[in-house]
Amino acid sequence: MISLTSPVETRAHGWPAGAKLLLLCAATIILVANQSLAFQIAAFLACLALYALPGRTFFTAGIKALWALWPFLVLLVVWHLVIGDPSGGALIALRLLTAVGLATLVTMTTRLSDMIAVVQWLLKPFARFGLNTRALELGIALVIRFTPTLADKGRQLGAAWQARARSKPRWRVILPFTVLAIDDAEQVAEAIRARGGLNPTPRR
Repeated sequence: MISLTSPVETRAHGWPAGAKLLLLCAATIILVANQSLAFQIAAFLACLALYALPGRTFFTAGIKALWALWPFLVLLVVWHLVIGDPSGGALIALRLLTAVGLATLVTMTTRLSDMIAVVQWLLKPFARFGLNTRALELGIALVIRFTPTLADKGRQLGAAWQARARSKPRWRVILPFTVLAIDDAEQVAEAIRARGGLNPTPRR
């Protein structure tokens, strides 16, 4: 899941988070199980149609989020061209685009608190056995929250490099990007420790 919030309100914002996540799981299973290139093309076009329904602003935000996948798609296509299986590469690329597109659609139309509530409900049976499920709940929230933040910082680093040099940044931004990610992680860890850490809330 790449994006976090939607720039516009849609009808899907009012749907239960559990139902949307269940539909996402079912759709992903169907995408993985189907090996037809025509089906994958139709599924991708249907995904694009879902982005287009709320209007141009929502569609643009969705496409911008999916653009982050282009390095993986290039690697997939090049590799399958090398091994002589272009149709297989196209099938996997379309499947990846559609699956991530649907997942991003869910995150764009679902509040983070609602998704965490679904995770808490799913993990409730494990908590009865004394397992600390708070770490997993918090981990999921942090991944969803910080993935778009780190991606935006990566774009800012690339733009800053190009503003000072003629060449493209490429590997040169890896080290500063890593430092930024570690710094963010340390700040989040300090904030978590200041609020009691990952210990479960004692039952009354």
